[in-house]
Amino acid sequence: MQELKQKVIAYYKQQIQDKEDAFRDMINALTEGAANDAKGSAGDKHETALSMMHLEQEKLNAKLAEILHQKAILNKIKEDEIHTKIVLGSLVKANTMYLFVSAALPKITVDGCTVIALSPQSPLGSKLIGMEVDGTFEISNTKYLIEKIV
Repeated sequence: MQELKQKVIAYYKQQIQDKEDAFRDMINALTEGAANDAKGSAGDKHETALSMMHLEQEKLNAKLAEILHQKAILNKIKEDEIHTKIVLGSLVKANTMYLFVSAALPKITVDGCTVIALSPQSPLGSKLIGMEVDGTFEISNTKYLIEKIV
């Protein structure tokens, strides 16, 4: 399961890096577009276009900040650490599912295992923090048993 944890972290880090690169490219394209537009236009249409570009750039910067926050959380996690209690960075096997306590990230499949990444601040994440193997928790009236923690 340690190897699975390393693959999960690598997958999420690559996914986050790809998103960061894409958002930086979009922001740079908007900046260049605004600079080029400023050289050749004048009037109300020009001002409106620049305002729209600026608003779009602010949205992209906010999304980029969120991605950088997720990246910082992933970078805090030590891939080779094994814990007896669930903490940030724990990969938890409960019944048939894997939960990765890190940041709220999309569900992925690695080596045929579905992994759900969740924030320690989420309702489920806060329930899991500090639990040990053989602990139980409930989601939607279904009881789960913690089988392994890595």
